[in-house]
Amino acid sequence: MNIKRNGSTPSAKGSADYFTGMVRIDAPFQGSAPARVGGATVTFEPSARTAWHTHPLGQTLIIISGHGRVQRESGPVEDVSAGDIVWFEPGEKHWHGASPTNAMTHIAIAEALDGQVVDWMEHVTDEDYQG
Repeated sequence: MNIKRNGSTPSAKGSADYFTGMVRIDAPFQGSAPARVGGATVTFEPSARTAWHTHPLGQTLIIISGHGRVQRESGPVEDVSAGDIVWFEPGEKHWHGASPTNAMTHIAIAEALDGQVVDWMEHVTDEDYQG
């Protein structure tokens, strides 16, 4: 058993290479081999969002506070709120972030395939974000 104590890892700012706007990443976690699961709690300030990306084994988002937006490639922009759970299929191109007026925090969970958890792509344009 391993207990990771709240506050034991400093908050990190989301890299401008992968995020638009102010994003904070807290409590990153990673299972020990042979486990492949990992994730983090991520907070997006209003209008902040990820770049387009995929996960080789999919991704689960558990929205824990606020209001946000998610979109898969060629799909509509969907509104999400605290209590919602979002599943992205393996290889499904998508993005997620806060609504234009409210912050949003989610727990992101994904598994690694041969050490690869995410494939980052281009930034989401303001036009795509607005839907």
